[in-house]
Amino acid sequence: MAGEIRDLLCWRGPVSVNVFVIGSGNTPLPKEAFHLAGMVPDAFLPFPLLGQPEAIERLGLVSYDIDFDDVSLDLREYTRAALRRVCANTRAVAWAAFEGTFHYDELLTDQVAHQVYGYCTTGAEPVVEWDTAALRGEEWRRRIAEARAALDALLSASQIRARKSRTD
Repeated sequence: MAGEIRDLLCWRGPVSVNVFVIGSGNTPLPKEAFHLAGMVPDAFLPFPLLGQPEAIERLGLVSYDIDFDDVSLDLREYTRAALRRVCANTRAVAWAAFEGTFHYDELLTDQVAHQVYGYCTTGAEPVVEWDTAALRGEEWRRRIAEARAALDALLSASQIRARKSRTD
Protein backbone atom coordinates (compact mmCIF):
# COMPACT_ATOMS: atom_id res chain seq x y z
CA MET A 1 0.00 0.00 0.00
CA ALA A 2 1.44 3.38 -0.93
CA GLY A 3 2.59 5.30 2.13
CA GLU A 4 0.50 8.42 1.45
CA ILE A 5 -2.70 6.47 0.89
CA ARG A 6 -2.09 4.41 4.03
CA ASP A 7 -1.53 7.61 6.02
CA LEU A 8 -4.75 9.09 4.69
CA LEU A 9 -6.71 5.92 5.51
CA CYS A 10 -5.18 5.68 9.01
CA TRP A 11 -5.91 9.20 10.23
CA ARG A 12 -7.90 7.97 13.25
CA GLY A 13 -5.81 4.90 14.08
CA PRO A 14 -6.97 1.79 12.24
CA VAL A 15 -7.07 1.63 8.45
CA SER A 16 -10.54 2.85 7.54
CA VAL A 17 -12.01 2.13 4.11
CA ASN A 18 -15.11 4.30 3.61
CA VAL A 19 -17.61 3.12 1.00
CA PHE A 20 -20.84 4.84 -0.04
CA VAL A 21 -23.53 3.30 -2.24
CA ILE A 22 -26.65 4.79 -3.80
CA GLY A 23 -29.22 2.42 -5.26
CA SER A 24 -29.12 -0.58 -2.95
CA GLY A 25 -31.78 0.67 -0.54
CA ASN A 26 -31.38 1.97 2.99
CA THR A 27 -30.82 -1.40 4.64
CA PRO A 28 -27.10 -2.12 5.10
CA LEU A 29 -25.58 -5.43 4.09
CA PRO A 30 -24.51 -7.70 6.98
CA LYS A 31 -20.90 -7.61 8.15
CA GLU A 32 -20.30 -11.10 6.70
CA ALA A 33 -20.85 -9.63 3.23
CA PHE A 34 -17.58 -7.74 3.75
CA HIS A 35 -15.39 -10.76 4.43
CA LEU A 36 -13.69 -10.22 1.09
CA ALA A 37 -10.34 -10.73 -0.65
CA GLY A 38 -9.25 -13.04 2.17
CA MET A 39 -9.70 -10.27 4.77
CA VAL A 40 -12.09 -9.87 7.68
CA PRO A 41 -12.59 -6.34 9.03
CA ASP A 42 -11.87 -5.69 12.70
CA ALA A 43 -14.72 -3.16 12.87
CA PHE A 44 -17.68 -2.67 10.60
CA LEU A 45 -19.96 0.36 10.91
CA PRO A 46 -22.80 0.49 8.37
CA PHE A 47 -25.41 3.20 8.42
CA PRO A 48 -27.98 4.81 6.15
CA LEU A 49 -27.20 8.50 5.91
CA LEU A 50 -29.68 10.97 7.36
CA GLY A 51 -31.28 13.93 5.63
CA GLN A 52 -31.22 12.32 2.21
CA PRO A 53 -32.61 14.45 -0.62
CA GLU A 54 -35.83 12.92 -2.00
CA ALA A 55 -34.20 11.72 -5.23
CA ILE A 56 -31.55 9.83 -3.28
CA GLU A 57 -33.88 8.56 -0.56
CA ARG A 58 -35.97 6.68 -3.17
CA LEU A 59 -32.85 4.68 -4.06
CA GLY A 60 -31.25 4.55 -0.64
CA LEU A 61 -27.80 5.65 0.46
CA VAL A 62 -25.70 3.61 2.84
CA SER A 63 -22.24 4.38 4.14
CA TYR A 64 -19.86 1.69 5.36
CA ASP A 65 -16.84 2.39 7.56
CA ILE A 66 -14.72 -0.75 7.32
CA ASP A 67 -11.75 -0.81 9.67
CA PHE A 68 -8.65 -2.98 9.91
CA ASP A 69 -6.28 -2.80 12.89
CA ASP A 70 -3.32 -4.04 10.83
CA VAL A 71 -2.13 -0.86 9.12
CA SER A 72 0.33 -2.80 6.96
CA LEU A 73 -2.42 -4.47 4.92
CA ASP A 74 -2.60 -3.67 1.22
CA LEU A 75 -6.26 -2.74 0.93
CA ARG A 76 -6.37 -1.83 -2.74
CA GLU A 77 -7.83 -5.23 -3.73
CA TYR A 78 -10.12 -5.20 -0.69
CA THR A 79 -11.52 -1.80 -1.73
CA ARG A 80 -12.14 -3.14 -5.23
CA ALA A 81 -13.97 -6.20 -3.81
CA ALA A 82 -16.06 -4.06 -1.44
CA LEU A 83 -17.15 -1.76 -4.27
CA ARG A 84 -18.04 -4.78 -6.41
CA ARG A 85 -20.04 -6.27 -3.53
CA VAL A 86 -22.20 -3.21 -2.82
CA CYS A 87 -23.07 -2.87 -6.52
CA ALA A 88 -23.95 -6.55 -6.97
CA ASN A 89 -27.53 -7.58 -7.67
CA THR A 90 -28.90 -4.04 -7.95
CA ARG A 91 -28.58 -0.93 -10.10
CA ALA A 92 -26.23 1.21 -8.04
CA VAL A 93 -23.29 3.60 -7.98
CA ALA A 94 -20.70 3.23 -5.24
CA TRP A 95 -17.50 4.99 -4.33
CA ALA A 96 -14.71 4.92 -1.77
CA ALA A 97 -13.60 8.26 -0.39
CA PHE A 98 -11.50 9.61 2.43
CA GLU A 99 -13.18 10.11 5.81
CA GLY A 100 -14.99 13.40 6.21
CA THR A 101 -15.40 14.14 2.49
CA PHE A 102 -19.12 13.44 2.15
CA HIS A 103 -21.60 16.20 1.28
CA TYR A 104 -24.84 15.76 -0.69
CA ASP A 105 -24.07 18.76 -2.92
CA GLU A 106 -20.70 17.33 -3.99
CA LEU A 107 -21.33 13.66 -4.73
CA LEU A 108 -18.70 12.63 -7.28
CA THR A 109 -18.12 16.19 -8.45
CA ASP A 110 -14.91 17.73 -9.70
CA GLN A 111 -14.47 19.46 -6.32
CA VAL A 112 -14.09 16.11 -4.50
CA ALA A 113 -12.60 13.94 -7.26
CA HIS A 114 -9.16 14.01 -5.59
CA GLN A 115 -10.73 12.61 -2.38
CA VAL A 116 -12.39 9.65 -4.11
CA TYR A 117 -10.05 6.67 -4.46
CA GLY A 118 -12.43 4.17 -6.04
CA TYR A 119 -15.81 3.81 -7.70
CA CYS A 120 -18.09 1.23 -9.28
CA THR A 121 -21.28 1.18 -11.27
CA THR A 122 -23.43 -1.89 -11.66
CA GLY A 123 -22.27 -4.01 -14.56
CA ALA A 124 -18.77 -2.52 -14.66
CA GLU A 125 -15.56 -3.49 -12.94
CA PRO A 126 -14.60 -1.32 -9.96
CA VAL A 127 -11.84 1.21 -10.46
CA VAL A 128 -9.44 1.91 -7.58
CA GLU A 129 -6.58 4.41 -7.65
CA TRP A 130 -3.84 4.16 -5.05
CA ASP A 131 -1.57 6.94 -6.31
CA THR A 132 -2.29 10.32 -4.67
CA ALA A 133 -0.70 12.19 -7.58
CA ALA A 134 -3.07 10.41 -9.99
CA LEU A 135 -6.02 11.39 -7.77
CA ARG A 136 -5.14 15.02 -8.44
CA GLY A 137 -4.84 14.53 -12.20
CA GLU A 138 -7.11 15.41 -15.08
CA GLU A 139 -7.58 11.75 -16.11
CA TRP A 140 -8.94 10.87 -12.64
CA ARG A 141 -11.31 13.90 -12.69
CA ARG A 142 -12.58 12.70 -16.06
CA ARG A 143 -13.20 9.19 -14.69
CA ILE A 144 -15.00 10.56 -11.64
CA ALA A 145 -17.12 12.71 -13.98
CA GLU A 146 -18.12 9.49 -15.79
CA ALA A 147 -19.13 7.97 -12.43
CA ARG A 148 -21.13 11.13 -11.68
CA ALA A 149 -22.87 10.80 -15.07
CA ALA A 150 -23.86 7.23 -14.11
CA LEU A 151 -25.19 8.55 -10.79
CA ASP A 152 -27.17 11.28 -12.57
CA ALA A 153 -28.67 8.65 -14.91
CA LEU A 154 -29.61 6.47 -11.92
CA LEU A 155 -31.26 9.41 -10.14
CA SER A 156 -33.07 10.49 -13.31
CA ALA A 157 -34.45 6.99 -13.93
CA SER A 158 -35.68 6.89 -10.34
CA GLN A 159 -37.47 10.23 -10.75
CA ILE A 160 -39.15 9.04 -13.96
CA ARG A 161 -40.35 5.87 -12.23
CA ALA A 162 -41.66 7.90 -9.28
CA ARG A 163 -43.62 10.26 -11.56
CA LYS A 164 -45.00 7.36 -13.54
CA SER A 165 -46.17 5.51 -10.41
CA ARG A 166 -48.00 8.67 -9.23
CA THR A 167 -49.91 8.93 -12.52
CA ASP A 168 -50.83 5.22 -12.75
